[in-house]
Amino acid sequence: MRSDVGPFSFAVRVQPNASKTGAGGRGGECLKIRIAAPPVDGKANEALIGFVARRLAVPKSSVQIRSGFSSRRKMMQVEGCSAEQFQSFLAEFES
Repeated sequence: MRSDVGPFSFAVRVQPNASKTGAGGRGGECLKIRIAAPPVDGKANEALIGFVARRLAVPKSSVQIRSGFSSRRKMMQVEGCSAEQFQSFLAEFES
């Protein structure tokens, strides 16, 4: 049985319309995430949630944008993943 902990909150800075979706490093306290989707009709937000959910192996319903829906800077929250999974996710953003 997996020991779930959380929720984990983190700040992201999104770059929509990128050539491909992926981790883009860190900018201060923010994780930079490149999103291939355009920032139109919530498509970039949906792609962001999908990216985080896939990387943390949790359902999309476990990932929320807590603030910054129409901004490039967002506060995210994820539930249902272990501390080890979350640390592994954060390690993707190290240079």
